[in-house]
Amino acid sequence: MYAFSHSVTPAVRSHLDAQVSFFNEMSKSLSRSFQNLCELNIQLSQTLLEEGNIAAQQLLTMERPTDAISAAVSRTQPAADKLRAYQQHITRVVADAQIDLAQVTGQHAEVTSRTARHLVDQVTKVVSDETEKSNIQQQEIMRSAGSGVEATGKRDGAPVQGSEQADQQPPANQGSAKAG
Repeated sequence: MYAFSHSVTPAVRSHLDAQVSFFNEMSKSLSRSFQNLCELNIQLSQTLLEEGNIAAQQLLTMERPTDAISAAVSRTQPAADKLRAYQQHITRVVADAQIDLAQVTGQHAEVTSRTARHLVDQVTKVVSDETEKSNIQQQEIMRSAGSGVEATGKRDGAPVQGSEQADQQPPANQGSAKAG
């Protein structure tokens, strides 16, 4: 296997910086959107509580039941208008959030893809260099193993190649088959 380098290369660092920047901007955008929604919900709750208190006070001060019914009916239209306005505000907040997220993505997409391409190019170069080194090492090992076999044959008195030694020694299975 290849040795793992513990140092962080500039290409990795720039790609990670681009990714972190992108995610930071996305989280800021989402946080602003959630904050806007929370403020809108708080504002609606306060408005509805105020309207409810005003309606309750009017109902308590009414002397005739018909006046109470007419007061309750008169409060339904402003409440419906407030809910409609709330719905429009939510739609606006969601649309603004969508636009903001699209802008953040557009700003960071080019940088992130460029750093990713640079990182892939660098990793490809390192892998091809390491593969070439590994092939050279394997060839050297094979040469040294071959010269070791030749040296062994010369010590016995006859220069014998590695493949010739295999041809001269019969396999154990063939010898037992001839005897039977």
